[in-house]
Amino acid sequence: MNSAGEQEPSQIQHEPAEAMLSQAVSLSSQPSLPSLPSLGPRDQNVSPSHHQCLATLRGHSSYVSALAVDGDSLYSASSDGRIRVWPLEEASGRQEQQKGDDGCSATVVAAACDSSVKCLLAVGDGLLLSSHQDGKIRAWRAGSRKDGTPRLVLRAVLPTCVDRLRTFLLPWSYVQVRRHRWRTWVHHVDAVTALAVSPDGALLYSASWDRSLKVWRPPGFRCVESIAPAHDDAINALAVSPDGHVYTGSADKKIKAWRRHPERRNKHVLVQTMERHRSVVNALALGVDGKVLYSGACDRSVVVWERAGSGDGRMEATGTLRGHRKAILCLAAAGDVVCSGSADSTVRVWRRGAENTDYTCLAVLEGHCAPVKSLALVYGRDRGSSAAAGGGSALVCSGAMNGEVKIWSVLVPWLLER
Repeated sequence: MNSAGEQEPSQIQHEPAEAMLSQAVSLSSQPSLPSLPSLGPRDQNVSPSHHQCLATLRGHSSYVSALAVDGDSLYSASSDGRIRVWPLEEASGRQEQQKGDDGCSATVVAAACDSSVKCLLAVGDGLLLSSHQDGKIRAWRAGSRKDGTPRLVLRAVLPTCVDRLRTFLLPWSYVQVRRHRWRTWVHHVDAVTALAVSPDGALLYSASWDRSLKVWRPPGFRCVESIAPAHDDAINALAVSPDGHVYTGSADKKIKAWRRHPERRNKHVLVQTMERHRSVVNALALGVDGKVLYSGACDRSVVVWERAGSGDGRMEATGTLRGHRKAILCLAAAGDVVCSGSADSTVRVWRRGAENTDYTCLAVLEGHCAPVKSLALVYGRDRGSSAAAGGGSALVCSGAMNGEVKIWSVLVPWLLER
């Protein structure tokens, strides 16, 4: 692991940002969905008092591919394989801080590797997981250097040596991944694009452009299941609900729902295939305690899926959130707030209404000069505070393909609470 300081130039050779993105995650835009009703106004004038940009964080030399919040730390990762850590409280302007010449918060390279980072997942207790272009998953433990600056210590690379050894000697463990090429079933053979954990923390899920969904068991991270192929094309997105349903979104335009087998706990079964999008599904997010699923695609729309009344966990499409001019690239949701990032370089912040059938566009966050590829949302920290008159604030962190990270504050009025 490269533990070089911030000033050290990268030794890794990289392609342009657009070339790094597979066609599976497309920047192209397709026509919107006329078959589903719009749940919010297509365009809305938002008062500037409702939102503001608190900070612009510069430090990455290539596009920001993933963001994750762990306590008071914001982690950002890029296509050059570097993971940076920012003090969220300071970066959002809540505390006095010493800033650089460009007005940005101080940052350090917490970790670096020789493969582009595709996803970050903070699982608590100082454990951070990253997935990569090389088909591997890396587990990091938060620590600090002798000078007190934060760092990430590499703890494991998945598949682990134990997994590779136990499958290497078994002929039936090998699967054909390409013509004349075989690998054991515990390996992803293409970029790992998404990670998620089960509600009880007992299982880790990973999805890949190799069309497979794999299941790992912490803390040893043994691979216990591989569903391949889970889709007919690359898998771009993954989400797990509090009741254990696993949702995957793919370039095959489909979203699939999975759940644990009722008798074989290490096995998962397909329970639903959802088809509403007409183009590549790029992002998924769950809100309202897992009762609402949001999906974003190249058709410029966010489809809203609500739990059906059947009691079996099935989802039904109830409408769309429209307003973006180009493809939806990322989503983040918390409670009844959902954010969408787009290739049109904007972020839209939506609020689910009291009747559950309408949405209000709280803000259109404009300021990025490149497509918004990653989002993180922090909402509800000040819910019991009287400091926010008339509402609570949501912190929206957005990463763009020009290497910038912006932190926004958006007012979420209490008046709209259910």
